[in-house]
This record gives sequence, C-alpha cells and structure tokens, in this order.
Amino acid sequence: MSRSANTIVGMSGGVDSSVAALLLRDSGEALSGLFMQNWADDGSGDCRAEDDRRDAVAVSGRLGLPIHFRDFSGEYWAGVFEHFVAEYATGRTPNPDVLCNREIKFKYFLDAARELGADYIATGHYARVDQAGGRFRLLRARDGGKDQSYFLHQLGQAQLSATKFPLGELLKRDVREMARAAGLPTAAKKDSTGICFIGERDFREFLSRYLPAKQGEIRTPDGRVVGAHPGVFYFTLGQREGLNIGGVRGFEPAPWYVVGKDVAANVLYVDQGSDSRWLQSQALQSETAHWIAGVAPAARFRCSAQTRYRQSDQDCEVQVRDDGTLQVRFDQPQRAVTPGQSLVLYDGEVCLGGAVIAATDAPALAAGSDDSLPNSTSSFTATH
Repeated sequence: MSRSANTIVGMSGGVDSSVAALLLRDSGEALSGLFMQNWADDGSGDCRAEDDRRDAVAVSGRLGLPIHFRDFSGEYWAGVFEHFVAEYATGRTPNPDVLCNREIKFKYFLDAARELGADYIATGHYARVDQAGGRFRLLRARDGGKDQSYFLHQLGQAQLSATKFPLGELLKRDVREMARAAGLPTAAKKDSTGICFIGERDFREFLSRYLPAKQGEIRTPDGRVVGAHPGVFYFTLGQREGLNIGGVRGFEPAPWYVVGKDVAANVLYVDQGSDSRWLQSQALQSETAHWIAGVAPAARFRCSAQTRYRQSDQDCEVQVRDDGTLQVRFDQPQRAVTPGQSLVLYDGEVCLGGAVIAATDAPALAAGSDDSLPNSTSSFTATH
C-alpha cells in the first residue's frame, strides 16, 4: 500500500463482507481487508475456514485491495468457547454469536486494525449507526429479515464510533445483485448458518467431546417416565426435534416439547403441545445489563424486546435494579424464554442494549407429587 488504509473491512469470505468492501472501495475509501481465523479447525465437519480464506483472497484481488490475516483462535477459545461450554454444563443455552461480536470482531479485530494504522473497521453486518444527542446509536437494518442488531447489542460508544456497516440501508437481494454485477466470486455463495466451529457436524457429537454426557430419563411434569435422552445438555426449552418419544402408550399423538431440565438429576422434562403452560412466562430477571449509550434510559421505562433472534417486538416494562440487573414484565405471555439467551431492548429502530436472561416466572416443575424440582427458571422473584 502506498498509504495506510483509513478503513479495514473484515473479509469473511461471504457475499455480505464482499459487497461491504465493494461499496467502500467505490466510495473512494483508502481501504484494505482483513481475514480473521477464529477457530483452529480439527479437520472434521465442515467449518469451511480454508474455503472462506480463499474466497476472501479472491474477492480482495478482484477489488484490488490488500488483505491482512490474523489468527484469533486462541482469543476465541478463551473469550467465547470456554464460556459456551461452561453455560451448557449448567443447563443454560448460550448465544456465542453475541460474545464473538463483543470479544473478537469488535475488540481484537478493532485493535488489529488500529495497529495497521486504520481509523475505522467495517463489516458485512446488517445494522446501522448514527449519532443523536452527542452519542452514537445502533439502529436496526433496513432489511428487517436480515437485521443483526440483536447480535450487536453488547457494543458501546467506543466500538460504534469506529465502525461502518455499509449494508445497513440495503436489502439482501440487492446485495446479491451487486455482487453478481461486479463479478465477485462470492455472489452465489450460500450464507453460513450456525456456529463455525460446529459447521455441518452433528451438534451432539461435537459437544460430547468437550462436555461428557450420559443417558437419563425423560419425564412429564407430573413425573411419569416417557423416554430416555442422550444428555440433558443437548436440549433447550421449547425444542421439539430429537426427543424420539413417538408411540408412548396412553398418550395422544401430539408433539412433545422440552419444558425443563434438571441437570443435577440428569432428567429432561417434556410436555405435549407447543403452548404448554410450562413454557409460558410473563416476566424475567436478567444478569447485569449493557447499555449502548453507556447509561440506562431511566430507572423504569417501557420499550419493546426480543428474547431470541428474529422474534417480533414484544412490548414490556423494564425496571433497572440498583445492581444493574433488570426486571422485565411483558404485556403478553412469552413462550420458551430461555436462561442463557439474550434479552435485547429496543426503542423503535434504536437498539438500547440488553442482558443475558437469568430466570423467568414460568411455572416450577414438580418431580412427582411431593418434590419440587429446582431448575433454571424456578428461582424467579418478582417485584412490583
């Protein structure tokens, strides 16, 4: 490079980062790319890291951009994967994409870009950034079906002030068309899904390498045994697939859903019907919240929320406790709100921040007629 790039775009080898780089190049940016290796692939499964690297190099060549390479696999292991395994070990369901953004893409990548002399980083995320009242705001993308602000809610002022999201105003179909028109080799490449370190591998087989599990009973909320599971760690609230309970004598042929886990007893609890009362909650408690603006909007306020990605907006009231945790009450009952997942709060198109879900007010399960079953949702204490 004859001069340092003002912006370094994270080149993942996918169509989104490719078009982000195309748009910045065409705008006249002093630009270069950087490919991050975040997982030391063991050769099994289909992580596609080498294919992605080749595609990132090919796109950079097509666009005439220099490209850098950084190995963040050690940082990923310590900052994301160890937490991922620890959460599953407690019976919770973590969201590693949120941690990956906070710990890798907008921390180590940002640091690496600055070491290379850049002022900004750019990614192919579908989100927007603007300024209002002297603060940077994270906004939903124009393409609501692709919006990724949910996964970016842990970012703060330092990250947003140095980040560009070139795709924020675009629709996915237009991104594909731009890639085709520019002759980019990633134009028709399938979007990656899931977690790269799992890829196309069997999730249970992969997790068993790091978290040994054993077979146990599947019970109904009243304690009747209706099947066996390969390990409670492999299931999450509301899950239907993989239970293999069909044909249990004495039960109607309605679908079964996971409604609770007792990790200590190695028991998985299920009920029939997606609207089971054991999956319903109207309030939750969170761990310490993160606010994109640096402070909470108020001690008590109304907004909308998502308790999982691509959920429609759910109106709620939020109380910020003295210790920074949240008490949230929804206007309508919510299904399968899952401890370990992220609660993300919105004011219209503005993402306010969020927190990890700690507990809900879903009904406590009973193990038989005389024992109450402690589980990840039964420790809820409501305050009004």
